[in-house]
Amino acid sequence: MTTQEIAHPPVAGRSEWLLARKSLLEHEKEATRHKDRVSAERRRLPMVRLDKKYVFEGPDGLVTIAQLFEGRAQLIVYHFMFDPEWDKGCGGCTWFVDSLGDISGLNRSNTTFALISRAPIAKLEEYKAKKGWKQKWVSSFDSDFNYDFHATMDSAKAPVEYNYLTKAEIEARGLTYITEGEQHGLSVFFRLDDEVFHTYSSYARGVEGLTDANSLLDVTPYGRQEDWEDSPAGWPQNPTYG
Repeated sequence: MTTQEIAHPPVAGRSEWLLARKSLLEHEKEATRHKDRVSAERRRLPMVRLDKKYVFEGPDGLVTIAQLFEGRAQLIVYHFMFDPEWDKGCGGCTWFVDSLGDISGLNRSNTTFALISRAPIAKLEEYKAKKGWKQKWVSSFDSDFNYDFHATMDSAKAPVEYNYLTKAEIEARGLTYITEGEQHGLSVFFRLDDEVFHTYSSYARGVEGLTDANSLLDVTPYGRQEDWEDSPAGWPQNPTYG
């Protein structure tokens, strides 16, 4: 195959390229500013108190959702698709966890990260060891958690809803494959003493770019806790949490 037969961007001189690059830079800056505005709006979302005391199975026994915080104020949960009947986790969810960078900074920002799936803990531990992952991973097999947060679709357990669409709205869009079984997503929780609140959930493509500590912090009430952020009064900045 010759160079002429390979698809490629148009060829230009340096001055023409620079003009186009500066135009693109303005669009990139506006996209960044818009993302910052959306993050600020997200930090101002109200939160909802959890009425249920969700209990999960971890490698060391039962653990409540409050205990998953490990004493911190914020908890980010990735709803990892792993049906109890499956022998391995979802390929897309596996890619997501494989793509996670160094997110140890979450802990320093008063935030804990965990994976939750319906598969029994023995399967989760086996898969985790095979992949060499270090993330906290617990089983919600005997819990309503997946159904209540729309990560498992079963109309016998809870009304089917995904990405804030009802079952009828999903079917009207021809996405019937979403109305049954496991789905992926991400949910954020906030703790005040012994009370836990739900602050945010995102599904489908809303999760795909959340693979580094900054992006994950962007979906929490406290955000990145930097001076430049537009945050409600009293939000922590430049934290010193352990």
